[in-house]
Amino acid sequence: MSEERNQRKVRQGVVVSASDDKTIVVQIKERKPHRVYKKMITTTKKLHAHDEENLAGVGDTVRLMETRPISKSKHWRLLEIVEKAK
Repeated sequence: MSEERNQRKVRQGVVVSASDDKTIVVQIKERKPHRVYKKMITTTKKLHAHDEENLAGVGDTVRLMETRPISKSKHWRLLEIVEKAK
């Protein structure tokens, strides 16, 4: 009986802070319709993510993957840098 791990959540966003060591703060924008009025609403969230090699900089577009808790606020880790800031 082979059991595979569950699919983990993957999110894409823009780095808004990279001042901490091995930590980045990524802003995620999500557009979804209002549950009653159906008007499109943009919601933003800030996620703290683990960046082992300190590769990401402010303005980079990155992809994150959910992981086990690394600290009090870090539950995500850097998967890849999609686009470097200009």
